[in-house]
Amino acid sequence: MKHLSFRIFLLCLFVFSATYNNAQTESRPIQIDDILSLKAVKDPQLSPDGQWIAFTVTEMDMKKDKPETRIYMVPSKGGASIAMTAKGYSASQPRWSPDNKYLSFLASKTEEEKTQVWRLNRLGGEAEPITKIPQGVSGHEWSPKGDRLLLSLRDPKPEELTEDKEDDKKAKPYVIDRLQFKQDYEGYLDRYRTHLYVIVPGDSIPTQLTSGDFDDSDANWSPDGTAIAFVSNRSENPDGNSNNDIWIVSSTDQEKGKSLRQLTTDLNDDNSPAWSPDGKQIVYRTITDPKSIWYATNKLAVVSATGGARKLLLDDLDRNINQPEFSADGKSIYFRLEESGTDVLASVEVSGKNLDRVVAGDFSISDFDQKGSQIALLLSKANDPYEIYTFENKAITKRSMINEALLADIQKPTVEKIHFKSADGTEIEGFVVKPIGFDASKKYPTLLWIHGGPVAQYQFEFDPEPQLFAANGYVTLLINPRGSSGYGQAFSEALFAEWGVKDFEDVMAGVDHAIAAGYADPDKLGVGGWSYGGILTNYVITKSTRFKGAISGASEALYRANYGHDHYQLTWELELGLPWENVEIWEKLSPFNDVAKITTPTLWIGGEEDWNVPILNSEQMYQATKRLGLDTQLVVYPGEHHGIKRPSFNKDRYQRYLAWFGKHVKGLK
Repeated sequence: MKHLSFRIFLLCLFVFSATYNNAQTESRPIQIDDILSLKAVKDPQLSPDGQWIAFTVTEMDMKKDKPETRIYMVPSKGGASIAMTAKGYSASQPRWSPDNKYLSFLASKTEEEKTQVWRLNRLGGEAEPITKIPQGVSGHEWSPKGDRLLLSLRDPKPEELTEDKEDDKKAKPYVIDRLQFKQDYEGYLDRYRTHLYVIVPGDSIPTQLTSGDFDDSDANWSPDGTAIAFVSNRSENPDGNSNNDIWIVSSTDQEKGKSLRQLTTDLNDDNSPAWSPDGKQIVYRTITDPKSIWYATNKLAVVSATGGARKLLLDDLDRNINQPEFSADGKSIYFRLEESGTDVLASVEVSGKNLDRVVAGDFSISDFDQKGSQIALLLSKANDPYEIYTFENKAITKRSMINEALLADIQKPTVEKIHFKSADGTEIEGFVVKPIGFDASKKYPTLLWIHGGPVAQYQFEFDPEPQLFAANGYVTLLINPRGSSGYGQAFSEALFAEWGVKDFEDVMAGVDHAIAAGYADPDKLGVGGWSYGGILTNYVITKSTRFKGAISGASEALYRANYGHDHYQLTWELELGLPWENVEIWEKLSPFNDVAKITTPTLWIGGEEDWNVPILNSEQMYQATKRLGLDTQLVVYPGEHHGIKRPSFNKDRYQRYLAWFGKHVKGLK
């Protein structure tokens, strides 16, 4: 295999999204092409010496009509971002070797080649592949000494082990015998599972550590490199329950898991394990109410690495906790805390005392990495996309400027947090994004744009769709109705088997609040959203005639038709029961049964191969509204899943958003 060509330029190279001259230009509203030119920054990784932060940058390649991801690094004390991988292919998952010499990542040169681990000397030279796995690599982590790699590999299929590459191209029947047999982006599920392996860089054959008819994930080396903690549902019927446990396996196990040891035994979803620096404890994320499925609050727990009872920390903190990890001195635990329209970095002592919101404000943190007193953050503000920041000596400093040049001349809308009461007196929060050039004496066409989930939240972060709407003269309401995260389990759980009731009341109260505030035109209202945002849109237009136009993206219609067609078999059953036994509740919740009440012109839209919320639903709603004589349209994007990835399709989607709302909400010809 030929080497991929990677060069590190010794001259500092600023990363720009576009070329700008020195002449001062007038500011302007954001355009669709600007949104497509934005680059997504992710996965910050501090080098062992703390001098550099590696990260990924994804941009849209308009010529190839697909996204492309490259590896970058930026000095942690300030300086220009440097591209570490070339254009022409995607690279991901940057990881530093413990000796600080190498930066490894996952990449494949061509679409035909399998993804492998590549190693790049950060002082210069070309990257080289250090694995040659027939089925490809899905994850990798360096051992503490840097002498081995931990790999996540799917079991190889027979055709991947043969030299006859033509055999790979032959269509084969899907043979299905699993209860959970579909997954969006993956397709039909078989018995080829993901397991853990270790390999010495450069060796051709890895040592398999785990096996069986189970998937293994979230793997982490112990500090001394002798053991690996990971997550797996190794119950008798993994497809039939939502249990996950923390397990430990020896890193030198030669018998595919003979040394396997179960660390947690509660019938909960235990995940995200991280070792203490001395290797004696493991912190992880759990839930204590598995019957509440995704409405349950994520809790913080600690358990001895030798086993025993878990200890819940901050059990009375009724907010979601994510990404827990020990501090370098082992005295406290860092984690992300989701609350009230923000995502902050917090910490707590190992004893469970002294909760500290370490980095908090009108922004959101979606990822972090810490080495000693240094913390690298992935942080976004309402008008600034996610970039790399550092937090040191109580100071937050922006380090990457990936989208700085592109947005320099773009006018920024005003984004304000709003509070109001719903019909039953419940306090509801949200955001209003006001149009460019907002005049408080005027009323504006207003869009109720609903988030997905439903267990998610609008927060202080850059969101391209409201930015686009603001640039085109709309007020946009971003409401966190009941069902949203960030406000406690009871707030989320209000939606359990009660979709389209309290959340409908909450978003409508948000519309009334905006009208009462004087900036929303009650005669020019639109509504829309994607995923659960589309589902709630369906409830809104079957219950209200106040909206002039609607856009329902990747929504649901007749719920019983989704059972066995989408990938939610288990959660459907846990929330609504079996569809042939609890017919009444399944039918009661289905917006399709109230389709005759719709008067709002509606655009139905989605991906052809979406098995999260299948296009079947949009087809049914379109068929019914068309049959009823409404102004309606169905748009299906070929080959796309729940999230639309192809740049040309996203451009088309945004154009259709503006055209549909322009025609029906603004009344444009």
